[in-house]
Amino acid sequence: MEEVSRLSKSTLHELRKAKKLEINAAVEAGPFHADWSSLDAYSVPRWYEDAKFGIFIHWGVYSVPAFGTEWYARNMYREGTEVYEHHLATYGSPDTFGYKDFIPQFTAEKFNAEEWAALFKRAGAAFVVPVAEHHDGFAMYDCPYSGWTAAKMGPKRDIIGELAAAVRRHYMTFGVSSHRAENWWYYNGGRDIPSDVQDPAYAELYGPAQPTYGNPAYPLPILPPNEEFLDDWLVRTCDLIDRYGPQLLYFDWWIEQPVFKPYLQKLAAYYYNKAAEWGQGAVINYKFDAFAEGTAVYDMERGQLADINPEVWQTCTSVGETAWCHIADHKYKTSGAILGDLVDIVSKNGVMLLNVGPRADGTIPEEEQALLREVGDWLAVNGEAIYGTRPWKVYGEGPTQIVSGTFNDTKRSPFTAQDVRFTARGDKLLYASVMGWPEDGTAVVGTLGSGCKLLAGEIGKVELLGWKDSLEWSREVNGLTVKLPDAVRGQGIVVLRIEYAASELAR
Repeated sequence: MEEVSRLSKSTLHELRKAKKLEINAAVEAGPFHADWSSLDAYSVPRWYEDAKFGIFIHWGVYSVPAFGTEWYARNMYREGTEVYEHHLATYGSPDTFGYKDFIPQFTAEKFNAEEWAALFKRAGAAFVVPVAEHHDGFAMYDCPYSGWTAAKMGPKRDIIGELAAAVRRHYMTFGVSSHRAENWWYYNGGRDIPSDVQDPAYAELYGPAQPTYGNPAYPLPILPPNEEFLDDWLVRTCDLIDRYGPQLLYFDWWIEQPVFKPYLQKLAAYYYNKAAEWGQGAVINYKFDAFAEGTAVYDMERGQLADINPEVWQTCTSVGETAWCHIADHKYKTSGAILGDLVDIVSKNGVMLLNVGPRADGTIPEEEQALLREVGDWLAVNGEAIYGTRPWKVYGEGPTQIVSGTFNDTKRSPFTAQDVRFTARGDKLLYASVMGWPEDGTAVVGTLGSGCKLLAGEIGKVELLGWKDSLEWSREVNGLTVKLPDAVRGQGIVVLRIEYAASELAR
């Protein structure tokens, strides 16, 4: 076990006190203040509305055991779980080999922020969001309020700082994610068995480990977080903002607990005021009802919406079907499935944040690199129908039903050639993404038939993105019919670019 650089309680208290004074002063100075009515003046920045596609990164100490999920740190202390049994068999009892003992193995010796950023750019990402701190309490950045950080232990590198610089060098927008709130109860299984969670020497990592009730995967604490924990959460998050200047701040679930509400309002006011100082638009992602509607951007984990949402929203999902971090036996999605979700999400006024999980040594698995390159290849041809677009009057047509809600990203049937998704650019340019290859090579877009009241004007031109030659097409009552060139059969989703002159009836 590495030596931990510890600060005394009195020193930590003074550091937090000074930061709280700074936070309060920034909030009082405005223009945003710590109440929902003031925060309601927030508007989603143009860069985010245009971005449509970003990369999420789950990488941390949990990448060392690479088993189960990124919740290894919790489940290794919970008797009866598969992870607990695996830990016993592989590493021994949690009182002799605890989660802290993985840290020296988290060396990140092959981590190259420049190579990561180049890959994400190649994938077509407009923004990148690494997890700065997961529930496990190990900060991936140079946090002044803890000795348990990647800058001081394990890699002994400021991972978030290196990524921020590399991402910006590649002209992508940088964001960060904080999942620290769950540290209040995350390790509580270690209170019920012989484990190092009970050793006061490691309390700074393992947190309060408060008892909970309900579903162990989504528990509720018997006691809500106290003022000390909430103050620490606030100052850590604000320090993260100041240290790296992220333009997106993602929060996982559980901050929706009532006790967090005043802290969330103060945090949002502080962040938006800082963004105003920087002259840059900022985004907060939240789940469930943590924030008041219109004060931040709603995120749906591993799920989609069935129709267009009037407000911009986000899906966070992963290249793997179960875990977010690297595990040894991932079941990966296909690039076709990922792109189908991306097109569907964008047609409904959404943004996709797609996660990858690097290995502990800092390499991104070859399967994940290949998926990202395939996504990037499609976007290089068809990105005009994604970036900078807005939803049309309807999101699309076709038989495939989206199972709306969280954790449904693997429940839909594959899209077909009868499924079409629309995006628009202004009032004279429409994109129709045909989600599969028609058996006879002829795409029919029923919504755009000559009797369509949504597009009652004349269609002047129909083109296929990535194809330079002219197309055979006609518009009849039953739809817009387009003969697709056989040469693009392997492209998967094909995109029709439609120039039109809308009549007054269609406006």
